[in-house]
Amino acid sequence: MSDDTSNNQLNEPMLAYGTQPNLFATVLSTAARQFNIMGNQELVKLSRQGLPKRGLMALAKKISLTIQEFSNIMHISERTLQRYDDDAIIKTEYAEKAVELARLYTRGEEVFGSLDKFKTWMKTPLYVFNGEAPVSLLDTSVGFDIVFKELGRIEHGIFA
Repeated sequence: MSDDTSNNQLNEPMLAYGTQPNLFATVLSTAARQFNIMGNQELVKLSRQGLPKRGLMALAKKISLTIQEFSNIMHISERTLQRYDDDAIIKTEYAEKAVELARLYTRGEEVFGSLDKFKTWMKTPLYVFNGEAPVSLLDTSVGFDIVFKELGRIEHGIFA
């Protein structure tokens, strides 16, 4: 038995399954890059250990959020966010919000076929959200849920 198989891990390339690195793997942090696909257990681990400020800011930039929009979603003041060093690990509750945000934008990119199209949709006031832009709902977990559900409706061709 070789060393590769003795540790009971599969070492198959993920591209064989048609998967690609997602927003987690490309933006959030070095910790996230070790996973090609973020399973639920890896997401829990990533949320618990926290994320470096640099990863959070890269996420905000990638999804075109201003620091004000990002800090409102994260429930952290702009000033407090700016005080952290780039390599400082940000608390678990903020990491959890960032993971949820990355999950939402990854899902939106899948549904819309383009991250740019999804980002535009997120900032457009919509009737289904009582004239609010979807991004404005992300300051609550219920808001995240509402946006996720609307993405499901769009994916299945059900428009309200």
